[in-house]
Amino acid sequence: MKMRNYYLLSCFAMVFCMYTLYPGRASYYQIDDYPTVKKADVHVHIRTQRPAFVQQAQKDNFKLVNIVVDGAGTWQGVRNQWKYVQMQEENFPDDFIPVTAFSVEGFHEPDWEEKTIAWLDSCFDQGAVGIKVWKNIGMVLKDRDSSNVMLDDDRFDPIFEHIINRNKLVVGHLGEPLNCWLPLDEMTTNNDRGYFSRNPQYHMYNHPDLPSYQDQMDARNRRLDKHPEMDFMGAHMASIEWNVDTLAAWLDQYPDATIDLAARMGQVFYQTIHDRDGVRDFFMEYADRIMYATDAGDAMTNTPEELAEDLHETWMRDWTYFVSDQEMTSDLVNGSFQGLKLPKEAVDDIFYGTANGFFGFE
Repeated sequence: MKMRNYYLLSCFAMVFCMYTLYPGRASYYQIDDYPTVKKADVHVHIRTQRPAFVQQAQKDNFKLVNIVVDGAGTWQGVRNQWKYVQMQEENFPDDFIPVTAFSVEGFHEPDWEEKTIAWLDSCFDQGAVGIKVWKNIGMVLKDRDSSNVMLDDDRFDPIFEHIINRNKLVVGHLGEPLNCWLPLDEMTTNNDRGYFSRNPQYHMYNHPDLPSYQDQMDARNRRLDKHPEMDFMGAHMASIEWNVDTLAAWLDQYPDATIDLAARMGQVFYQTIHDRDGVRDFFMEYADRIMYATDAGDAMTNTPEELAEDLHETWMRDWTYFVSDQEMTSDLVNGSFQGLKLPKEAVDDIFYGTANGFFGFE
């Protein structure tokens, strides 16, 4: 009897230690926990006053970061987007964090720097927590000699120094996925094939005269080297979406940087097909440096009902992937893959904790 009691006591002690020291081993969310868990989508673009997007986010328990982007390369385009960001934030102040942008229009004019700083200050004073820099720096903007202006150009130094002095953060979409430099039939994901088919001006495989993928990454890294104190989020997995080991090395190189997953779940799924353990290890180790995001938006191209359905399906798909070990498929990739079933601690970081630390929802 004493031996049996000793055995039971030993087993209890072992289980207790496992739960205490390694709570992730026994603490997992279920798919049905989805509506009760706080979440954030840190990369959305809402360019309308209608409330359909945020109403669905409220139902699904999401906070949102609404981001302006210099997509048209014009000041008017940036101002128009900021107007909608303000409208949404004013109507739903508890649901949104606003991020602005500046335009490269007039970059070579002598008053561009002054104009840009004045614009950023006006946005910061109205609640913007930071700015986004876009891929047109490095891929579109031309210098007077017709070469591409890269992000590490000294003429941007006063802008970034001002952002840092105002204690604001930077969201960086620099370069594109590595697929951008491949022919369409060699790309790893269907969403990339679709995007570059529709946007051949950004398909760098067809523009070998323009800066390479590595040129874009090096320019981004040199900008970070200039400003090690800058709060920086590498949008779209910092354009290192193609290999989690390479991305891990970049995160180690820049220990204060974070990344979002916006529009790159296809690359995550593709790698999971081929090396689930490696992908799972990455998300386990770097969960507190990763923020969930979709790049979803609303420009009133569909009905409120269609928008709500699309958002919910995307958010639920990705939640299922991270919290379960189900066998899954997605139209983003060819082939099936198994969910990662991460422990609660990692899921909480990816879906909310890292974002709360970076953007400050609370």
